[in-house]
Amino acid sequence: MEYGAEYREMLWEIAYNLWWSWNPYAKKLFQQLDPVLWFEVEENPIELLRRTQLLDERLKDQKFISLLRFVYTAFKNYMAKPSYYHELFKKPLIFVSPEYGLHHSLLIYAGGLGFLAGDILKEASDIGFNVVGIGFMYPLGYAKQKLNQDGWQEEIVFSNSKINMPANRLKDQNGNWIKCSINMGKEKLCYGIWKVDVGTTNLYLIDTDVEENPPEFRKISYQLYDKDKEIRLKQQILLGFGTVEFLDKTGIEPLGFHINEDYPVFVLVAYIAKKMKEGMKFEEALRYVSSKSLFTTHTPLNSAVNIFPQDLVKHYMSFLDEYVGDNFSQKIIDLAKIPEQGDSFNATVLAIRLAGYINAVSRIHREVSSKIWPFISREQKKYIDYVTNGVHLPTWISDKLRLLFDKYLGQEWIEIYDKPSVFDLIDYIPDSEMWEVHMENKKRMIEHIIDRARMRWMSGSVDPSCIMAEGVLLDPNFLTIGFARRMTGYKRADLIFQDIERLKRILLNHERPVQIIFAGKAHPADIQGKEIIKKIFQIAKNPEFGGRVAFVEDYDERLAQYLVKGVDVWLNNPIPGLEACGTSGMKASINGVLHLSILDGWWIEGFNGRNGWAFGDGILEGDRNKKDAEEIYDILEKEVIPLYYQRNEEGVPVQWCKKMKEAIKSVGPNFCARRMMKDYISKFYSKFK
Repeated sequence: MEYGAEYREMLWEIAYNLWWSWNPYAKKLFQQLDPVLWFEVEENPIELLRRTQLLDERLKDQKFISLLRFVYTAFKNYMAKPSYYHELFKKPLIFVSPEYGLHHSLLIYAGGLGFLAGDILKEASDIGFNVVGIGFMYPLGYAKQKLNQDGWQEEIVFSNSKINMPANRLKDQNGNWIKCSINMGKEKLCYGIWKVDVGTTNLYLIDTDVEENPPEFRKISYQLYDKDKEIRLKQQILLGFGTVEFLDKTGIEPLGFHINEDYPVFVLVAYIAKKMKEGMKFEEALRYVSSKSLFTTHTPLNSAVNIFPQDLVKHYMSFLDEYVGDNFSQKIIDLAKIPEQGDSFNATVLAIRLAGYINAVSRIHREVSSKIWPFISREQKKYIDYVTNGVHLPTWISDKLRLLFDKYLGQEWIEIYDKPSVFDLIDYIPDSEMWEVHMENKKRMIEHIIDRARMRWMSGSVDPSCIMAEGVLLDPNFLTIGFARRMTGYKRADLIFQDIERLKRILLNHERPVQIIFAGKAHPADIQGKEIIKKIFQIAKNPEFGGRVAFVEDYDERLAQYLVKGVDVWLNNPIPGLEACGTSGMKASINGVLHLSILDGWWIEGFNGRNGWAFGDGILEGDRNKKDAEEIYDILEKEVIPLYYQRNEEGVPVQWCKKMKEAIKSVGPNFCARRMMKDYISKFYSKFK
């Protein structure tokens, strides 16, 4: 037997379960295995184990073995812990989403929608609620961002290395790969299934890149949000009918369905067809599926709604008329129409009409959505509820801050962090220790940004004239503002540049300097978003700003982890009414990063006057850019900057630390994924039984 075979198996078992990514000791274990390679592989333990030359040496190191045993014991205990919810809900809730943001080693996400889905799976695992996730294995993932010399975004298509992803091709009891098939129009479409372990939660990913398919079918699941509308329709049909076929093949009987946005709406169509095949009439099957389904809408923007030509949908659903009869495909198409859009097939309208329960993702989003879709209450005799989003705290909190909380709150705090009383002891943490942790995170963030710029420069992927724009002159001693999210018009990333001379005076103040870090991708088809990036990048390049503005290229989960822990202030200024919720500010707040935001989305519920800053009068109409920008400048000049630079004799900003603690205390328990999951269970999932 190979030396240390038992320990090798332990390492591989941990590496293939994403539980490691939210356990600080597991991360420390892989880092200690090979620190240099750990950085090179961007914290991917599977690639680390495949490439390291140090494993034999480490397996003779008793300190490393002790840490491995400690982590493995914690992992096995976690996987075996009893759950109240497992006793209450015997069947799994089927959660279907087009994307999942779990870790940057699994690049099947584009942005916030995916990270919310990922946090739901992680939290379901933590509380022991039985969820099965279904999505796509995208070999080409989502486009990487490259900025040219002018700052114009270009998209780089890349291939995911499946061998280095935390996913395994699903096999049957005989060791053969499980393969499923559905009808796509008049042709047969085959697909394989990959399994991802997210703690105790299973995520299954559909993959059409199998040898049985012709080239045009193999590419259906190649890329997230393909530019080709017909491919997107095929993806949606496959995600729906492929999910139901997979559940049937593996014998998984669902408690109900939760569809994340309108992309998976065909899972409800497929389940109605299944029930009709079993003998139900259309109306009866519709009522049955409706009683066991939840549709979550995430955006009030029309551009995010999937709309297709009726004839195209009819073509690919034609097989259903033979399969279940009763003019099924036309009935479904009719349910996806509204008078304002003629004969167009609207996936959101269909989801609203098929799902028995609908929720928005914040209180204000419910109000906005009810106005956008007035037919819901008038015609459907149901209403939009809401569950405000939350974030998976163990994933997004700084490891150093978590260990500080272990010291002062007790190590059990991480198990009960949705209880506000848990955080009362934060006030007793010495300000000096809180500030020390924050400054360590800030320095690590800036080091990471500079390392990214250096590596791109050395590889020749960035022009030397652009290197200043990448953040190489950032200083950890300066007040640092962060703005990182999808770059699109309504989020107004360039709002702070309304009065360029006033901003310049703020940034270049010798006594109280300020710097701003931007990051984010525009959708490949979003020209306005790309123009905003170009504008910011050119300002960042401009020597007049002295490197105080940075745009960090290719925003991803790894960079987000550094930013939400390392900046001092998180800026958020969308057009009110268009930000459904937003979660990046929650991730920042739980790390003591103070939120400076317009009153929209979750901040309407989260702001208490002591945990950050708010502006905006809530008016939804008119050009308000000038007024909002002036409010931001005023708050920065009169409140934020003076408070940050007000220090005691030890150099600690005591009043700033007080505000940091309040941010953690108020946001941590109330805007965490645990509270969110409990809301989903009590409001919706419990009614599926």
